[in-house]
Amino acid sequence: MNTSVVIAVVVITLMVLIGAVLIMREQRSRRLRERFGPEYQRTLQETGNRTRAEAKLKKLEKRVESFELKPLDPAVRARFESAWAKIQARFVDDPRGALAEADQLLRDLMEARGYPVTDFEQRAADVSVNHALVVEHYRAGHEISLRQARGQANTEDLRQAMIHYRTLFAELANEPELSRVASAGS
Repeated sequence: MNTSVVIAVVVITLMVLIGAVLIMREQRSRRLRERFGPEYQRTLQETGNRTRAEAKLKKLEKRVESFELKPLDPAVRARFESAWAKIQARFVDDPRGALAEADQLLRDLMEARGYPVTDFEQRAADVSVNHALVVEHYRAGHEISLRQARGQANTEDLRQAMIHYRTLFAELANEPELSRVASAGS
């Protein structure tokens, strides 16, 4: 073979390899955007870089894969649902106390499901892997709870926080990620 043919083969091979790498990267990005939804954008804004954001999300996926997430026993689920109903009823007389109890009940529920109970940001990040569409509610409710602790939230704000918390509570209590895991394995 002459030199120009060898160079052409090498160039074409490199172009094909670069194209394959770019396609695989785009597919990975698309998969992460679909899985994490709004959390993908939040992480991208937080890191300021797509590569760093995606690496962080992949690391988070690996972390959560190591958890032993488990379904709630029906009796345990019933106790959580009963506790939630009592908290909601209590809201009328003591909105601040009810919000604090709701926050604690969510932590207890996460722990019962197998999520480690760490600081809020880590809890929210862990939950985002399997509950990307509702973790925003958890973040919004928590932000209102923090404002309430500083005396900067009114009763309507507290009501909104309870609605946000209720969304995450319903999702965690109904265990959709276990259904997704089971159907993905089939």
